[in-house]
Amino acid sequence: MFELFQLRCFVALAEELHFGRAAARLFMTQPPLSRQIQLLEHVVGVRLLERSTRSVALTTAGQSFYLNARQLLRQADQAAIEARRIDRGQAGRVIFGFTAVAGYELIPDLVAAARMALPEIDIVLKEMVSLEQAAALSSNLIDLGFTRPLSAQSPFSKALLLSEPLLLAVHGAHPLAGKTGIEPADLRSEPLIMHSPDEGKYFYNLITALLTAAGIDPPHAQYLEQNHTILSMVRKSLGVAIVPASAGHLQFPDVVLKPLWDSPIRAEIYLAWRADSHNPALETVRHFALAHCGQRA
Repeated sequence: MFELFQLRCFVALAEELHFGRAAARLFMTQPPLSRQIQLLEHVVGVRLLERSTRSVALTTAGQSFYLNARQLLRQADQAAIEARRIDRGQAGRVIFGFTAVAGYELIPDLVAAARMALPEIDIVLKEMVSLEQAAALSSNLIDLGFTRPLSAQSPFSKALLLSEPLLLAVHGAHPLAGKTGIEPADLRSEPLIMHSPDEGKYFYNLITALLTAAGIDPPHAQYLEQNHTILSMVRKSLGVAIVPASAGHLQFPDVVLKPLWDSPIRAEIYLAWRADSHNPALETVRHFALAHCGQRA
């Protein structure tokens, strides 16, 4: 099989049609250039050049081989460039795991911005709950997780991306929809559509802590998993609900979101990753995500 160097020698000679000029272009002398052309013709099995003491010309086979040789050299150069870009994190592939709530606004905004700023990095999205993200990070099935707070024993590196308040969702015709400020006493007898203590554990614990701190225990109408399902129940006047502010992007008709009383309890989304990842593009996207979400906040 011929070598890339032999192709470079041949292409230079095919374009210069002069051994002296081709050798100078390649920073070599004529004898080794002639030797490389002879070796190439031997490997290919045909004469590529017609030589005389006064001129050099391509044979018909040589003209065809020249076009293919140029293409091979371009591909080889591009392969080297692409490898260097991937090694520097300027190109590649990064897989995001993200919760449903992050998919309302944070992820679409981030991916749209990354597509403009980092066009050579392919971002793949996988929607999954926080526990699934932790398992996927451990198995290297995702590169970045947009997750709820992880346990203190978590082996992953993390950074806070988003902290948002909890709001009360009520039907537009509900008496509380026109109230300026919601107080704990307003919820004492209101049937509450609550996140499930199993599938919606994070929000269940968060809202339970909020209600406990306020000293109230409203009756629970239903336990559901997803915010969009909860808001659809509120829309039918089956109860009120406490949801993260980002749920407002779902824009359910006839559903009004009201600020609650002052509380330090907020819903948080973290960026999580493996510190020992070998994906160079991960660092590029991670820094971009932190900068983007900082500006967004």
